[in-house]
Amino acid sequence: MNEYEVFELGDVVLQGGATLRAAKLAYKTFGSLNEDKSNAIVYPTWYSGRHWENEWLIGEGMALDPNEYFIIIPNMLGNGLSSSPSNTPPPYDKARFPNITVYDNVAVQHQLVTEQFGIEKLALVTGWSMGAGQTYQWAVSYPEMVERVLPFCGSAKTSLHNIVFLEGVKAALTADASWKEGWYEEQPTKGLRAMARVYAGWGFSQAFYWDEVYREMGYSSLEDFLVGFWEGFFLDDRDANNLLTMLWTWQNGDISKTPGFDGDYEKALASIQAKAIVMPAEKDLYFPPEDEEYAVERMPNAELRVIPGVWGHFAGGGLNPDDTKFIDDALKELLAN
Repeated sequence: MNEYEVFELGDVVLQGGATLRAAKLAYKTFGSLNEDKSNAIVYPTWYSGRHWENEWLIGEGMALDPNEYFIIIPNMLGNGLSSSPSNTPPPYDKARFPNITVYDNVAVQHQLVTEQFGIEKLALVTGWSMGAGQTYQWAVSYPEMVERVLPFCGSAKTSLHNIVFLEGVKAALTADASWKEGWYEEQPTKGLRAMARVYAGWGFSQAFYWDEVYREMGYSSLEDFLVGFWEGFFLDDRDANNLLTMLWTWQNGDISKTPGFDGDYEKALASIQAKAIVMPAEKDLYFPPEDEEYAVERMPNAELRVIPGVWGHFAGGGLNPDDTKFIDDALKELLAN
């Protein structure tokens, strides 16, 4: 997990106007870049995720095979490894860390890809959840560069319902008195545990709980799942200010905020040149298939392919072998074209 590299970005002027000085982008690579640099894949991280939590989709014989492709996993700004509230020196530390957009994340990833590796074309960009949002952003920001995209369990624009869900998550975390408006010395663990409880009702579907699928994951009861999986998830070296930074990024995700589109979502979707397979999950409570159907209908070269089953948003989380195979098969098909 500690084996990763850091790209020194220098001073980055963010979309919101602040300058993130001596910014850093943490990343990990798999495989080797071929001679004509045509085998590069970018696979961004997701909300609270770190690069090692993407590795379930990489392996010999899989679509993302390091023997064939050069795979770059860039860590999102705010995730604790790249520049974040938890590792940035004053005055932009902790609660003063500036707002980061999806556009900002992809801009610094583009800097990494082009300056560090000299890559001019990407064979594929793919990602789960907020990684899917970054996938869409890559296709809009750099349409001539991105040949294929496969966003799964995510969206090109955060829906109002999704924003409301995140307001509940944020309220639970910041209600902890020890949060201290972001100037805490120790993590607000009561708030993190409360946040986990709110999240638990959304990450998996109603049918997942009805069928008690958590027992297949090794949890002996509903309460064991809520504590062992969900509370454990958010207490696993995740910083509250980092989570709030990424939450803001998520709530404000919108490809139409890319310079040149003036808020025109349909125009931004129509600008995507990459061949696309868009993969929502059947029972995802954040990113329902009908939202992505709307997007696909407005993209020139896209197919909607719904991941079946009861796992909801976590169909894209690498926990269920059937879902992993479904995603991997689609990636293989897309890369073969």
